[in-house]
Amino acid sequence: MDTRVSGDQLDAKARYKPGVLKYRQMGYWVPDYEPKDTDVLAVFRITPQDGVDAEEAAAAVAGESSTATWTVVWTDRLTNCDHYRAKAYRVDPVPGSPGQYFAYIAYDLDLFEEGSIANLTASIIGNVFGFKPLKALRLEDMRIPVAYLKTFQGPATGIVVERERLNVYGRPLLGATMKPKLGLSGRNYGRVVYEALKGGLDFTKDDENINSQPFMHWRDRFLYCMEGVNRAMAETGEVKGTYLNVTAATMEDMYERAEFAKELGSVIIMIDLVIGYTAIQSMAKWARKNDMILHLHRAGHSTYTRQKSHGVSFRVIAKWMRMAGVDHIHAGTVVGKLEGDPNVIRGVYDTCRETHVPQNLQHGIFFDQPWASLKKLMPVASGGIHAGQMHQLLTYLGEDVVLQFGGGTIGHPEGIQAGATANRVALEAMVKARNEGRDIWNEGPQILQDAARWCGPLRAALETWKDVTFDYASTDSVDFVPTPTPA
Repeated sequence: MDTRVSGDQLDAKARYKPGVLKYRQMGYWVPDYEPKDTDVLAVFRITPQDGVDAEEAAAAVAGESSTATWTVVWTDRLTNCDHYRAKAYRVDPVPGSPGQYFAYIAYDLDLFEEGSIANLTASIIGNVFGFKPLKALRLEDMRIPVAYLKTFQGPATGIVVERERLNVYGRPLLGATMKPKLGLSGRNYGRVVYEALKGGLDFTKDDENINSQPFMHWRDRFLYCMEGVNRAMAETGEVKGTYLNVTAATMEDMYERAEFAKELGSVIIMIDLVIGYTAIQSMAKWARKNDMILHLHRAGHSTYTRQKSHGVSFRVIAKWMRMAGVDHIHAGTVVGKLEGDPNVIRGVYDTCRETHVPQNLQHGIFFDQPWASLKKLMPVASGGIHAGQMHQLLTYLGEDVVLQFGGGTIGHPEGIQAGATANRVALEAMVKARNEGRDIWNEGPQILQDAARWCGPLRAALETWKDVTFDYASTDSVDFVPTPTPA
């Protein structure tokens, strides 16, 4: 029997009569609501089931991500319920996607525990993503108010202090991920680290799935890697580092590994996104206390960030991770083997690096986002990139970025050290050309060819990977349709 009450405006007696009401009748649809400066704002892409109108679907998302349940409960009256209810206040059709809508929802700051990503996400992406009246649901963007941001520590080190520690200015940092990911012994792993750093890289790194397997215990890896780091620093006179992955089964294990990395003199440790928000924040606090750069590999993110209709946009994950306190995050490359629409990537990089991010629908940014003095988060570009793309990488990604060539270093035909040298020469030639005012986007290939005339490793790299591209349509792109400029 359908006990829903018709009409949206109910008096108090009807509102709390036992039974089932539409969510907008419960008070979760408030089209005239003016968001407060202290509200947490979210925009969801909603795809309602047939027969569910967009306003009711938006109200349902607001309700199920804050205080609602499926039926009227009198215990609402024991709270300041009008204050605590999230409020859907705007619904817009998604351009070019019939049946999809952008729903804007405001949450009062009192709904969230201070300084807790786990609590924030338990509401915003908790039960609501399994709600039956919706075919699909995606969290596109959030506005975190300054009042809430100030309860988070932000990046443990930040871009400025990281550059000071490395004494590297005026160019992107260079890195390489160990390949093969799995199977190397500790000694051979350390050899790769040494050769890559000696060849000109600033960093090397563990990959997401190297922890402590039978072929190489974590302690052996740390010892051999730091031996390689120290030898390379002694021979080059440059500060070097390697991301030692401390990801483990328990917090106790991770703290043990992090402490050992510190004892060995490492400047940086690494964790994986899959350890969870509480563990990430715990490691960020440890890193700040111990003056350690904290690298976050976004392992697992694409299980829920890649599809346009359902999941969580990666720009939201980047925002949460800047709040949580990591210093690095893999953030896309545009030209590599991994997902990366140029406009989406620009929005993610702005979220990581800017002190104030203005609304920019062309980049997927729905709200102005001040960062309240939280330090900047260094984006990391990796996945299928090589020296021949250096002009594209510098143009797309700018200067404050780690360019991480894994196979593009270790797969060099003349060896690992030559691969690192090729990348360093390509980068410095391109930065020099840019600083001279040259059009590196159009002249980039010629700039690289000119540099390769006196650098054999670069010449070999360009010849090996000259035709390698990953030109596939992106599955995650922005929906903003620019307004034509008047003639």
